[in-house]
Amino acid sequence: MSENGWHAICHDSDLNEGAMLPFELGEFQIAVYRVGSEVFATDNVCTHGMALLTDGFLDDDVVECPLHGGMFNVKTGKALCEPVECDVKVYETRLIDDMIEVLLR
Repeated sequence: MSENGWHAICHDSDLNEGAMLPFELGEFQIAVYRVGSEVFATDNVCTHGMALLTDGFLDDDVVECPLHGGMFNVKTGKALCEPVECDVKVYETRLIDDMIEVLLR
């Protein structure tokens, strides 16, 4: 369900500390991450090799792409090492009544 661009994607309890989950919302492929007590969201497709980031590895606030080992900061989307040169898009998140929501514009 969408309210002003916000989409409820899962219950807060579905996303454990240090975990990431993939979601498809229309044409959007979204990755959602829990780092500490915070939830972050990015595009789930690597900007370098068309691999799903959620098939890779999450270490603190850095996700590593499974295809070529490129890394992104999940808080900022910043590309951190070769071969990735382009940042990954980040999305605003919020928690409403135990539901994690992502803002898609």
